[in-house]
Amino acid sequence: MSTAAAYAVSAPDGRFEKVTIERRELGPHDVLIDIKYAGICHSDIHTARDEWGGAKYPCVPGHEIAGLVAAVGSAVTRHRVGDRVGVGCMVDSCGECEPCVAGEEQYCIPGATMTYNTPVAPEIQADGYTMGGYSTQIVVTENFVVSIPEGIGLDVAAPLLCAGVTLFSPLRHWNAGPGKRVAIIGMGGLGHVGVKIASAMGAEVTVLSHSLSKQEDGTKFGAHHYYATSDRQTFRDLRNHFDLILNTVSADLPIDSYLKLLRLDGTLVILGLPENPLQIKPFTVAGYRRSLAGSMIGGIAQTQEMLNFCAEHGIGAEIETISADQIDGAYERVVASDVRYRFVIDTATM
Repeated sequence: MSTAAAYAVSAPDGRFEKVTIERRELGPHDVLIDIKYAGICHSDIHTARDEWGGAKYPCVPGHEIAGLVAAVGSAVTRHRVGDRVGVGCMVDSCGECEPCVAGEEQYCIPGATMTYNTPVAPEIQADGYTMGGYSTQIVVTENFVVSIPEGIGLDVAAPLLCAGVTLFSPLRHWNAGPGKRVAIIGMGGLGHVGVKIASAMGAEVTVLSHSLSKQEDGTKFGAHHYYATSDRQTFRDLRNHFDLILNTVSADLPIDSYLKLLRLDGTLVILGLPENPLQIKPFTVAGYRRSLAGSMIGGIAQTQEMLNFCAEHGIGAEIETISADQIDGAYERVVASDVRYRFVIDTATM
């Protein structure tokens, strides 16, 4: 075992403190990464505060990891020392079930090993569960390490490892592109990246946001249209309009009203995860053969495809870089929607 500096929370209502954690020794197929930047995702907050239940403490969150390869195992072929690399939401899977074989490891039937707070054998992580990217180093099997192309800064690339692929995957799956009308509900940490990617794919992009406060940014990111959902006229003007709607917010929304914005054979995809069940009227989906679907991050191959696409089109997240001792304050600001658009921790401050 080796050691790394990290920031951990020890209870749902605790504050982050600097700690020393153990990382496993390099196996033949392992990659040791010097983490340079770690993005803050809202799911980090849900986990650290045990809002989803089952959190393990001390908890070191972080699944938007960008850094440099520090060492490789004897059998590693994909990465070399000094390479720019990233790690997203997963660090392993069974590799044998149907989704894994299809390159959809996020849907691993026995369950993927997530980057933090997932039970593992003690030889993988001394505490018996994974610890994430709010740290200076991490050891990950090479198949779950992706390359960050030149042309994207490591800092603005970090959030792409979760936010980027979470939007890229459904846009690819539902064939966003020229001739397709795509709406993004919410323009926060997820939504703003989705606007950039959908626009780069050639789709006609509309932002559906509670207010018009971010309209100027939305236009800059590539949105063709911007509507306030607090204005009920929006739902009348846009009825039967979109081919694809991506809901990036975790708040409880009147989903039935949004479904009515879909044209024939349109699909609304749930990405944000509200606490309460969705309420829809069966005729809303039956009447125009509309679909309500969901999507969860993306597989490793698709994550690499997303990074290559973003590099080609000059896409990175809009970030505010913070030091490690500012994590608690950043969490409060995320909950208050007071960030444009993603916090990234500079691990040099650890």
